Amino acid sequence: MASSIKKVAVVGASGNLGKEVVQELLKAGFEVTALAREDSTSEFPPNVTVKRVDYQSVESLTSALEGQDAVVSTIATVAVGNQTPLVDAAVSAKVRRFIPSEFGINTRVVGGTAIGSILQGKVKTLDYIIGKSQENPWFTWTGISSGLFFDWGLRVGSVGFDKRTKTATIYDSGDEPVQASNLPFLGRVVAAILSQPEKTANQYLSVASFNPSQNQILKIVEAKTGEKWKVEHASTAEQEKIGVEKLSKGDYSAFSNLLRSRIYADGAKLAVGGENSAVGLLGLQEEDLAASVEEWLQE
Repeated sequence: MASSIKKVAVVGASGNLGKEVVQELLKAGFEVTALAREDSTSEFPPNVTVKRVDYQSVESLTSALEGQDAVVSTIATVAVGNQTPLVDAAVSAKVRRFIPSEFGINTRVVGGTAIGSILQGKVKTLDYIIGKSQENPWFTWTGISSGLFFDWGLRVGSVGFDKRTKTATIYDSGDEPVQASNLPFLGRVVAAILSQPEKTANQYLSVASFNPSQNQILKIVEAKTGEKWKVEHASTAEQEKIGVEKLSKGDYSAFSNLLRSRIYADGAKLAVGGENSAVGLLGLQEEDLAASVEEWLQE
């Protein structure tokens, strides 16, 4: 039997997802250490140990990771290519589980796509981790695909619904189910994975709070507000075209356009449920879409 995981180091612990991961790990009884840059001014909960590190120094990171059972990386996509020193340090410090900063769309199936070229940092990092795990069988990993960050996306407008103007942007028919996860839910996913290390070792797991279509969300917001919303229709083919053009100029804001094209296109078939979802394996349950939308409307 593998020994249990108790001590967890979180990278990116002050970010949108990182904060939620820290909170859920603490609730589940883990001892949490936040790694922070030496010049960071971020603040952390009082029951979190903070270690200042140089993310480019394997020596600095190894020292910070001594005695840790697991590392969870929640750093943003743009910084993902810099996880190699962190992986090397985790191996040097004999950390037993590494959860890389996957989160978002499944990067194992984006080969040959425009969005896949932007996600090469994530792809190469996980490939590197898998290689290290094969060389050192005690060093294990778990990848997590979560789809859209739903609650965060509603707040910043990236899901296509604006509650101030009561406007919805609907791509294609609006009927395609979309993998989506709330951030606190992802914190619980991480805690559940680390609570069951044998069951979750060396696996790429896909999860979702729910898989709503744009039209389902529209129906809920109209019912909750008691008003018809203005609907603006858009094309995923046009989003793909814009994204590819931006990318050709080195403009990585193309990611948003390419993401919309990938997930909202009719026939995309990227929803995650039933046997394709690890929610049941982890002992969790999907969430209530209407309750999540209502919470956003009342904020």
